[in-house]
Amino acid sequence: MKDKLVLKEDHVYELPKEGRMRVPGRIYSSQSLLEHPGMDSAIQQVANVATLPGIVDFSMAMPDIHWGYGFPIGGVAAFRTESNGNGMGVISPGGVGFDINCGVRLLRTDLVEQDIRSKQKELIDELYNEVPAGLGSKGKITLSDREIDSVLSIGAKWAADEGYLWESDLDVLEENGCIENSSPENVSHYARKRGRKQVGSLGSGNHFLEVQKVDEVFDEEAAKAFGLFEGQAVVMMHTGSRGCGHQVCQDHLDCVLRASKREGIDLPDKQLAAAPLDTKEAQEYLGAMSSAANFAWANRSLISYATRRAFSNVFGGDGKSLGMDTVYDVSHNIAKIEKHSGEDLCVHRKGATRAFGPGSLDIPSKYRSFGQPVIVPGDMGTSSYVLSGTSGAMAKTFGSTCHGAGRAMGRKAAFKKFDSKDLVKRLWEKDRIYVRARSPRVVSEEAPGAYKNVSDVVDVCHASGIANKVVRLKPMGVVKG
Repeated sequence: MKDKLVLKEDHVYELPKEGRMRVPGRIYSSQSLLEHPGMDSAIQQVANVATLPGIVDFSMAMPDIHWGYGFPIGGVAAFRTESNGNGMGVISPGGVGFDINCGVRLLRTDLVEQDIRSKQKELIDELYNEVPAGLGSKGKITLSDREIDSVLSIGAKWAADEGYLWESDLDVLEENGCIENSSPENVSHYARKRGRKQVGSLGSGNHFLEVQKVDEVFDEEAAKAFGLFEGQAVVMMHTGSRGCGHQVCQDHLDCVLRASKREGIDLPDKQLAAAPLDTKEAQEYLGAMSSAANFAWANRSLISYATRRAFSNVFGGDGKSLGMDTVYDVSHNIAKIEKHSGEDLCVHRKGATRAFGPGSLDIPSKYRSFGQPVIVPGDMGTSSYVLSGTSGAMAKTFGSTCHGAGRAMGRKAAFKKFDSKDLVKRLWEKDRIYVRARSPRVVSEEAPGAYKNVSDVVDVCHASGIANKVVRLKPMGVVKG
């Protein structure tokens, strides 16, 4: 598939429309990133997405693209919400993924690197104790039937009402931490059961809680607006809707696939199961997915609460006195109805992040001159980034950019290649990064060598104008499942 790509401009490759494709593909990348193993399969998925009814402009992929379920991870696609002669658009669970509203939240602090270094192991151990993590891990509270309904309905607002989150935090969460068209009634009993004990937990795999330092500032004005400065200590968390979201996806796949067949949608891959947006199946999935997204915002909110408590236990004072405000919270596995060029579209971002540009009324007023903060995690041994959304992203990618480094190696291959004990030892002795993990296997699977170079990914986004570099972050301590 790579040999079909045509370089249209710097870092923008086009996959020409052919066969059943309704639109061309468009991939933001570089020659070196396109050389990673498995890229042909991911590009084929870009072509497959382009066959879905009602798709607008392009089937897109960000520079962290790799193979996923149905859609490639790093995939972006927008679909019409009304038929205009070119067909009604669809919604596809494969364009969201199983971990609905997997996302990233960044907390700033008034502490600096030396403050952390003086109590580095003590702090990470305290975070490890305060925040449950790992496969099947349970949070420290169990939600009642009434509470799970509230979480599914109002998301982070529930956490604020219960005292786990500051009211000021809500202003800097994507969608203010709640999609209002959620429909908890379309979330199954089993999905609720799986989520009831997991709110406030990290999960396993690529999910983490990381204490970082601001290593380099690229855009002084934007960094100041975001509350960031060189040498500052910050905390990044990456997790989603846990078992609740996974079950929501699982519960609706068969229904949506049956709707695909009933509506005569010719799928190149059944993992692309998609239902026209005006069908009962589509609306039920969209409502349930929105409810799971709300669960994820509540989940990250309880982790924020536990993080502030851990810092307080180690450094004294409280979250307020330590300056632990939320910078922003972004989603990267979600489908939402958004207005672009005056038209309501259903925008799927699967392993891609919203990156709305300056002037957008959908981002907090204090950031509006600079664009939405975009939080891009790398791997636990190198770096992460904070970017800002751009007008270029609004014009080219429906306000979307990359979500992370993107895997360069499968989990099984990484497990065979990297020894967890050696890796933890090296990260501490060479880089002074202290790692606490529930599972040695996860350390091997999440080794820095299993990921693409996040700086290469971010540089493509910056150079192609779909994000602006603001700061680079370096890890000091990591909690993994």
